[in-house]
Amino acid sequence: MNDPRTFSSSLDAQALEARFALRVTARLSEQAARQPHSIEERLRFARQQALERARVRRKAAAMASDVQALGSTLALGGGAGQQHSGWWQRAMATALPLAVLLGGLTLIHWNQTHAQIEAAVQIDAELLTDDLPPAAYSDPGFYEFLRKQQGG
Repeated sequence: MNDPRTFSSSLDAQALEARFALRVTARLSEQAARQPHSIEERLRFARQQALERARVRRKAAAMASDVQALGSTLALGGGAGQQHSGWWQRAMATALPLAVLLGGLTLIHWNQTHAQIEAAVQIDAELLTDDLPPAAYSDPGFYEFLRKQQGG
């Protein structure tokens, strides 16, 4: 359980932090009253921006925790009105990312194969439509020359 000494030292630390915060706030307010109006306006504007950023972060954190809770509910088979163990939903939550990964890898493989075939077709088309002497086709550097012409 909780140790009473830890709890009291925690309260003491919080009290010290609160006192320090009050002192800093008082000092800042005192100094802010002495500043010219232009600086005061810039500080007010900066304070409003900081508050807006904090509000946006809190909202994003709340949305992220809601999404995380929903995801864990779906992955673990929870939810309102559910009577069975949810093994089907757990299996789907496990299998779906694997299926998406395999589909992506298959698509990448198909795309690379298709690109290689297209490159070979383009080289063949250039060879067949170009006016070159037959000796040029037997030159070992001819294929490299064609590849450099294509930019590949």
